[in-house]
Amino acid sequence: MSFATLEYLRPSADQARDLLPGLAALLQACVQDGASVSFVLPYTQEDAQAFWRDKVLPSVAAGKASLLVAVQDGRVAGSVQLDCDTPPNQPHRAEIRKLLVHPDFRRRGIARRLMQDAERLAVEQGRSLITLDTRTGDSAEPLYGSLGYVTVGVIPGFSRDARDPSKVDGTTIMYKAV
Repeated sequence: MSFATLEYLRPSADQARDLLPGLAALLQACVQDGASVSFVLPYTQEDAQAFWRDKVLPSVAAGKASLLVAVQDGRVAGSVQLDCDTPPNQPHRAEIRKLLVHPDFRRRGIARRLMQDAERLAVEQGRSLITLDTRTGDSAEPLYGSLGYVTVGVIPGFSRDARDPSKVDGTTIMYKAV
């Protein structure tokens, strides 16, 4: 399979509206696959569209967050958000939110590239510290470590498991100076 058509975008809120079906499909596929990104099953396409439409796009439109999207052959393959809506005493900090790669596009370096692009954007916006959290033991944890993120600690029993709400997972808090 050729990866020549893989594009990395930073859409405006209006441009992201055009990507809404693909972004919703991405989020729904990741939740269905067990990703710990705040949602539990059952999780519908409508639920996913509402998240992007009601939570993410207003923040992007207001300039409080940036959305980075990977698209291959017309399909949304991955995304990440850089949240810069910080309190007055933290204008130097940004937060990574919801790094997602569709299960059909994993193991191709998309997550790494999205994170690197988010870091470059943070620097461009005058941010020198990036924070994030990830499910403890998740496959993303070693990726973040390989990118230079440092583990601060683990909060046990932080969130319900996407597939089994009777199970709770820990979250690992990480940071990186950029």
